[in-house]
Amino acid sequence: MTTSVSPTDPLNIYFAFDAAQEAAPGAVSGAPDDDHGDGVSHFAGAPEQIQRRIADHVESLRPELEALARDLHDHPETAFREHRSARAIADLLRSHGVDAEVGAFGLDTAVHAGDTAGKGTEQDAPPHFAIVAEYDALPEVGHACGHNIIAGVAVGAYLALREVIVDIGGRISFIGAPAEESGGGKELILRAGGFDDVDAAGMVHPGVGDGASPVYGPGTSGVRRIAVTYRGRAAHAAMSPYLGLNALDAVVTAYQSVAQLRQHILPVDRIHGVITNGGSAANVVPETASAVFLIRSTEIETLDVLTERVAEILRAAALSTGTTAEIDLDFEPAYLPLKNNVELIKRWSDHLRDRGRTVPLRSARLRQGGPSTDMGNVSQFIPAIHPSLGLGGAPDVSPHNAAFADTTVQPAATDALVDAAVSLSGTAADYLADAGLRAAVRREFDYRIHGRVN
Repeated sequence: MTTSVSPTDPLNIYFAFDAAQEAAPGAVSGAPDDDHGDGVSHFAGAPEQIQRRIADHVESLRPELEALARDLHDHPETAFREHRSARAIADLLRSHGVDAEVGAFGLDTAVHAGDTAGKGTEQDAPPHFAIVAEYDALPEVGHACGHNIIAGVAVGAYLALREVIVDIGGRISFIGAPAEESGGGKELILRAGGFDDVDAAGMVHPGVGDGASPVYGPGTSGVRRIAVTYRGRAAHAAMSPYLGLNALDAVVTAYQSVAQLRQHILPVDRIHGVITNGGSAANVVPETASAVFLIRSTEIETLDVLTERVAEILRAAALSTGTTAEIDLDFEPAYLPLKNNVELIKRWSDHLRDRGRTVPLRSARLRQGGPSTDMGNVSQFIPAIHPSLGLGGAPDVSPHNAAFADTTVQPAATDALVDAAVSLSGTAADYLADAGLRAAVRREFDYRIHGRVN
């Protein structure tokens, strides 16, 4: 007996992705091959003297960048409330002659530095690279994800690029995006057209220990959010329970059913949730109960399939308990899987090695479930990178742990900030200065995102 499998079955999507990656030339798909598997870029990039000027300028900014990271650490602000943080970033940029706008893209706490135009390098519009910043904190644990470091890296990288832009040509932008932890600021900026004329973008995230991220990674999972509220009928739990319809039973049924689904999802999938309202009194049949679930997967197609499976479970829980389900899908913007552009990551890695950092190798095809970022949305729209660099703290102190916030203001973290700013700025300069690199970056993006080779 044979069993047919739907084309939308997640296993088909998963294996089709692996087969396509296996068959694709490494230089195009991002998987290493004989010519590109050493993790070293084979493009010239910007001249050495340009890179030296970038490094010297970032080093001269060290005290100001350290002070910015400390200031944001001491005054953490959560999603869409980063008013002081946005002003601090804009004020530092303005102190160096940058026309920085707070309240860009229709978002009160977004920051946009006026494009700095160098001489054109092509007959059409000059290439445009955006340096991206985050600066929102987590509730209760402050900058335990290190977004204060991200802001310092972005400011340093952008200011260093301004020193050389006239010599290498092209355009640069600073895009400060609020609400990465919750709210999808970058997706909102995308919808507002903030990246429409940008050709490539980059940012750097702090990580654990003292190491850099692997050359070809890491990627991230996409995430979609579902909130559900069940509505039943209240009744006295002792005197007349038969008159009630128990909304808490619906939530518990949904939660347990999702837990059962976890046994049968792909290795790259994750589902987690919490019950946000379970009723108000034990002697009252709960009339209303609520929960929130986060669904993650490493490909858009598998994310969509898994999300619908969870939604079906939530609807079934209402049916089994006689309640009604109010399902709010994507109550915050979905975060798409991050696709680091390998050609740009290689340039970043070369610059880190020049700073004395060791960068391990790992293939882009090694996929696993993990965290999510709205920089993934940017990477699906234009070529982008989102590497990480360890801050030198204890290896068991990871982001979203309260102790990680203190790691971000240690001397080793400042060293990492400077190295990251130099490497990100150098990568952007390479992109603007080297037409061959730009063409390779675009070919890879077109293949990996759109499935075509131009």
